[in-house]
Amino acid sequence: MSDYLPVEVILEILKRLPVKSLVKCRSVCKTWNRLISHPSFISTHLQASLSRPPADTPFLLLRCLKNGRENYFLHYDNDGFDEFKQLQFPVFGCVSYSVVVGSCNGLICLSFLPHDVLNFVFWNPSIRKYVSLPQPSICCHSHDVHLNFGFGFDSRTNDYKLLVVGVERGDNLIQPYLFSLNENCWKRVVAVSPNYAVEAEISSTFVNGAVHWLGYQRRNNGGFSNTILGFDLSDEEFFEISLPESLIGLCPMDLSTMKYGKSSIAVLKRDWEDGELLELWVMKEYGVVESWAKVLTLHMVDQSGWFPRVLGFRNNGEVLLQVDDGEMASLDLNCQQIEPHGVEVGAGLLSVGSYVESLALLDKAVDVCSNWTPRNHANIWAIGYVCLFDKEQNFHSLFSPSCTAFFTFS
Repeated sequence: MSDYLPVEVILEILKRLPVKSLVKCRSVCKTWNRLISHPSFISTHLQASLSRPPADTPFLLLRCLKNGRENYFLHYDNDGFDEFKQLQFPVFGCVSYSVVVGSCNGLICLSFLPHDVLNFVFWNPSIRKYVSLPQPSICCHSHDVHLNFGFGFDSRTNDYKLLVVGVERGDNLIQPYLFSLNENCWKRVVAVSPNYAVEAEISSTFVNGAVHWLGYQRRNNGGFSNTILGFDLSDEEFFEISLPESLIGLCPMDLSTMKYGKSSIAVLKRDWEDGELLELWVMKEYGVVESWAKVLTLHMVDQSGWFPRVLGFRNNGEVLLQVDDGEMASLDLNCQQIEPHGVEVGAGLLSVGSYVESLALLDKAVDVCSNWTPRNHANIWAIGYVCLFDKEQNFHSLFSPSCTAFFTFS
């Protein structure tokens, strides 16, 4: 086909294909393999996927724990939450359970803590590949130190980065470490961090090129002073975003951050005094303190004995909930009505987040190991060849039935 079409036209066609098709298209010829595996095309394909209307890429990533094992599912973000497919979760060594640090551009960052050693993996389930990170030179299990992690994408250098923040007893932030996938190494962050601590083992929120946590200071009177503590992955600097006045003095354990829309943040408040109370605040314009707005207030008495769990925001702006220990529901912020969808996800639901399939890691030298049954996959192409793939859908060879010959690509 490359004899009849310019490379530019081929690239325009390829960038519109889904990930699964592109992985297979690498076997058509060496030229296509080089084009699809090139970092510039991987980036172009991702941007094309992200620029489509939300209705065209309505994926939600569900992480569940069932029978002691992790399960990952992609669901459509529609009224029925129909399942798109289950993702094959590899067995990383002898570890069957992990902690999700974050998800960005189709990559999932996982943390494992066996034998008092920090282990991290960047995993792309769409292409069934992962890369194991070198271990950072930081103490991961000390009675005086607890750790928090932030994962995201540096669009300036087209790089995926992981930040490790340690907090000493006495709520002092110690010098963080930053991992760069492009450089495949850790380094100390030289930027001075604000004098705020971060609660142990809370998840970060990646928005606008920065990871965010709920930061706090202890006051002399025993109270707290809270803020949003951010770290810009491009500039590699810390910054602060002020909270609404009513949230600044609360116990930080009652607050958590989440992503709002495509480019801003939200704060969830849960108060257990005098019956459970839930408030949801959103920053309608990122970085503008005056744009904070309370969009939701729920009381336990309002919900006839059960209380919803806030999972995040849908593409249409509605709040995604888990009710009755397992049923998915949506809350329309305009009419403040909860609508259950009759889809049971079970009490083992650990997290839900937006997801886009991508080719990230396709150009990296990665280790591939899984518990999938080894087998060859054959796909018939219109050009008259059978494309053989290995168990990870990597191209193996071409077979021509007409001349009974194999053509193997390196």
